[in-house]
Amino acid sequence: MRIGELSRETGVAIPTIKYYVREGLLPAGRLTSPNQASYDAGHVRRLRLIRGMIDVGGLSVSAVRDVLAAVDSPEESVHNVLGAAQEAITPRTTAAPEGMEEARRTVAELIRRRGWRVEPQNPSIEKLAVALATFRGIGHGDFEDVLDAYAEACERVAAADLAWAGRNAEVDGLVESVVVGTVLGDAVLSALRRLAHVEASARRFESLAEGAGGR
Repeated sequence: MRIGELSRETGVAIPTIKYYVREGLLPAGRLTSPNQASYDAGHVRRLRLIRGMIDVGGLSVSAVRDVLAAVDSPEESVHNVLGAAQEAITPRTTAAPEGMEEARRTVAELIRRRGWRVEPQNPSIEKLAVALATFRGIGHGDFEDVLDAYAEACERVAAADLAWAGRNAEVDGLVESVVVGTVLGDAVLSALRRLAHVEASARRFESLAEGAGGR
């Protein structure tokens, strides 16, 4: 297909497609003449992947480039490529609330207790420590009482993620599935968590209100 057809197929404007090609996010089309290029289903899939990460995942073009570099590196072990992709899509935090050292120790202890094989430089460690320090700073340090329950739930989510991604036999397809599942899955998980909050609130507080009304 020509670039106009690619644009109509994906809903991505032609100038944006050309920008992605210049930035190395999208492979150039196959030249059919000095001023014409041909695109195929692979370009359609890659464009939809790019737009999904930007529109739903909220990633910058730079972050998308890093993710795609990981997706396109099948010579690495699957575990290493997944780690690189995870690092690319995890925003670095610059926040430094009071109590960070204690929060970091809490995170390190959680990782040790759960037996998680995580590198110390993983950016999610610092992100979690910032969140815990912030909880403490606003007087809700007891949130840590449910930290293991959160960790257990996340273990189940991660297992489900990889079981879904593992349906792709090829390494590049597996990595792409994990990356997409992480970026878009965060949006799904956030929405599901809020819906579950509504249901849990209804079960817990409406039943209490009914009981109080019956007395």
